[in-house]
Amino acid sequence: MSYSVGQVAGFAGVTVRTLHHYDDIGLLVPSERSHAGHRRYGDGDLDRLQQILFYRELGFPLDEVAALLDDPAADPRAHLRRQHELLTARIERLRKMAAAVEHAMEARTMGINLTPEEKFEVFGDKDPEQYAEEAEQRWGGTEAYAESQRRAATYTKDDWKRMQAEVNAWSERYDALMAAGEQPTGDRAMDMAEEHRQHIRTWFYDCPYELHQCLGDMYVSDERFKAFYDSMRPGLAEHLREAIKANAARHTS
Repeated sequence: MSYSVGQVAGFAGVTVRTLHHYDDIGLLVPSERSHAGHRRYGDGDLDRLQQILFYRELGFPLDEVAALLDDPAADPRAHLRRQHELLTARIERLRKMAAAVEHAMEARTMGINLTPEEKFEVFGDKDPEQYAEEAEQRWGGTEAYAESQRRAATYTKDDWKRMQAEVNAWSERYDALMAAGEQPTGDRAMDMAEEHRQHIRTWFYDCPYELHQCLGDMYVSDERFKAFYDSMRPGLAEHLREAIKANAARHTS
């Protein structure tokens, strides 16, 4: 039994033009012709077309598909094994992509889970999510951002108060450290920088030393972060950046 080019196009979900092209380049030459010269495809042709479409779906160019199908050393079982391997690899890639999208979706729906009254009680007139949209644009695709959002969504008012108390206590001690003339490379300054890193790890996301140094640079280069730290004591942002670098060096050298 044989089929016309229109019938095969309908079976396979491709266009007649595509089948004509495959014939022209010798990738799928129909095994029969009608008396009028029209293409007629047999079961073997349909099997080959199925193989072609499989490799095309995986992104193989047509010349590579032809080489695979015309390899004299390959048998149908070899093709099936290869297809199984390719499908398994693709499934794993798609699984990872789906997980990344899931994390992004999850991060978008999470954040500080407090009522307006509780936010005011904890943060006063400062909006803790003032730059939330910008933060999502800058870091929304990172695992650190997703992890920070997940954790933040679980914190209660008391958790935020405890976190704020830690920040205030740390800033008072750093202010005193600078007032005493401690250099950024001094042990006390480096210890305070390490405490700063551990605070981030405890409350928000894992913060390896390389990332901590990037944050330190941002505390100086971004005027908003610089204003935040310099409000604790003028020059604190730059002092902290250098202490972060020194602390990273002593732990990674």
